[in-house]
Amino acid sequence: MIFTPTSIVGSYVVGVEQKADARGFFARTWCADEFSRAGLVSNFNQCSISNNRHLNTLRGMHYQIAPDTETKLVSCRTGALFDVIVDIRPQSPTYTRWFGIELSAENYQSLYIPPGVAHGFLTLANNTEVYYQISGSYTPSSGRGLRWNDPVFAIDWPAEPAIMAERDRSYLDFQA
Repeated sequence: MIFTPTSIVGSYVVGVEQKADARGFFARTWCADEFSRAGLVSNFNQCSISNNRHLNTLRGMHYQIAPDTETKLVSCRTGALFDVIVDIRPQSPTYTRWFGIELSAENYQSLYIPPGVAHGFLTLANNTEVYYQISGSYTPSSGRGLRWNDPVFAIDWPAEPAIMAERDRSYLDFQA
C-alpha cells in the first residue's frame, strides 16, 4: 500500500501496489498492520455504501463533533467522484483549507480522512457507488455540516451540483 500525504495535515491518498501478470493484477486495498505501521487509525468498526444514481449528485460536507469524531477511509467501487475534504480543526496549520481528488473504480485510490475534517463529494458519473470504512458510530446529535459552496473555503468543484439534499444546500456560513 502507498500512503501519500495530501495538503491537509493528517489526510492521505491511499494507493495500491499492483502485482500484475497475464491474468490482470492483484492488490491489497486494506491492511490493518500497514495502516498501524503508518501511524494511522486501523480500527474501523463500521462500513457503509452510498449509491448515487445520477451524475453531479452532491453529498456533504459532513462531519461529527467531539466526543463522536470519526476517521474515514473512502473509496469508489463503481463510477467516479470528486472527493473533497475541508480542515475545520482550529489548531491545525491547514485550518479552512480544502483538498479534492478524483476517486474512481479505475484508479483504485482511497482517501484517508482524520477526525475534525469535513467530507463530501460530487459524482462524476451515473451509478457511482462510494464505500466508507468508519472508525466510530454514527451519532445523529453530533452530526454537522458545511455548505458545499461556502465562500470561506471556495472549493473549486468540477461542475454545479444537480442533485443534493436540502440539508446540504442550507447549512449556514462557516464562522472561522
